[in-house]
Amino acid sequence: MENKQTKIIRNQIERSKNNEHSAPLYLTSSYVFDDPEDMRAQFCDEKEGLIYSRYANPNVNEFVQRMAVLEGSENGWATATGMSAVFTLFGALLSAGEHIVSCRSVFGSTHKLLTEILPKWNISTTYVDFDDYVGYEAAIQPSTKIVYIESPSNPGLDIIDIQRLATICKAKNVLLVVDNCFATPLLQQPIALGADVSIHSSTKYIDGQGRTLGGVILASNAIIDEVRNFARHSGPALSPFNAWIQSKALETLDVRMERHCKNAFEIAKRLEEHPSVLKVKYPFLKSHPQYEIAKRQMSAGGGIISFELKTGFHGGQRFLDRVKLFSLTANLGDVKSIATHPASTTHSKLTEEQRLEVGITDGLIRLSIGLEHVDDLWNDLKQAF
Repeated sequence: MENKQTKIIRNQIERSKNNEHSAPLYLTSSYVFDDPEDMRAQFCDEKEGLIYSRYANPNVNEFVQRMAVLEGSENGWATATGMSAVFTLFGALLSAGEHIVSCRSVFGSTHKLLTEILPKWNISTTYVDFDDYVGYEAAIQPSTKIVYIESPSNPGLDIIDIQRLATICKAKNVLLVVDNCFATPLLQQPIALGADVSIHSSTKYIDGQGRTLGGVILASNAIIDEVRNFARHSGPALSPFNAWIQSKALETLDVRMERHCKNAFEIAKRLEEHPSVLKVKYPFLKSHPQYEIAKRQMSAGGGIISFELKTGFHGGQRFLDRVKLFSLTANLGDVKSIATHPASTTHSKLTEEQRLEVGITDGLIRLSIGLEHVDDLWNDLKQAF
């Protein structure tokens, strides 16, 4: 079985004596040992086994193994949310006095983590414009441990040349971490492009139906060993139930992403022609500034579109007030289409100057295109205009 999608559908945790077809749900906090010596050996890491579900659980293990197959990574670790995955990675790999270089275009909560929380432990961050490769190299200091990027970015859909940046990071002996949430491992594999870590909010496309929270870190065995040591004691564990849901969701990820991408590409093309729209950002539109890079490192353009209304801040709010089919909710990657106005919601705590630095204009609308019929989606957008 060479195809990755076949592997994650057919390879699951070992069946119990009941010989179930679908993996059962293991709702247990702890596991019993054969005898005191078995217990001692497992606690001393002399023998593999299950001790406590904060450490490991069969459902979590299956989910991680399937994600590692899709990403092409040696190993992985799952967490309770996407942001706990980001924080766990930083907590595991960074020490006081060390430094991060980050692209300027990052999710609002990641920005808060980098600028307000990590500095409490004397961990600093230097921001670089997403496409300033000379700037990345210049920003790397002797204390730099991580270069952190989003590609495509949220919500501006900026595309970073991962292979080019990975070459810089390897020459400087720093780790390249890529938030791969928007692309998913089906459309882009950062580790194959040279990155050291690929990270996800599995709340989004991995779950795909807005049911559960989760995060996952994919990397080498050596990096995951450090993550495991930190996470086992700090406790950002993914629940077995959420892992079970998300592992099952991976079995339909390819067909869902095919429809997400097809719908989004069609809506993006129609938006480009609409007189109310100033500009559209979608990775597989030829008008996208990094179109060639996107085509080279992604197999499809994804399900997210950003476009700018000519009517500015209040026009953006009025537009959201008028949509009927699109949901107004703080999520993306759902089978249901979602519309947001970043300037007044997800990035409202940034100053106007900070928003403009990452391309978030007052009239910017972010659409997460779902699996509804494309004509119904377009009709809703047209009437909202």
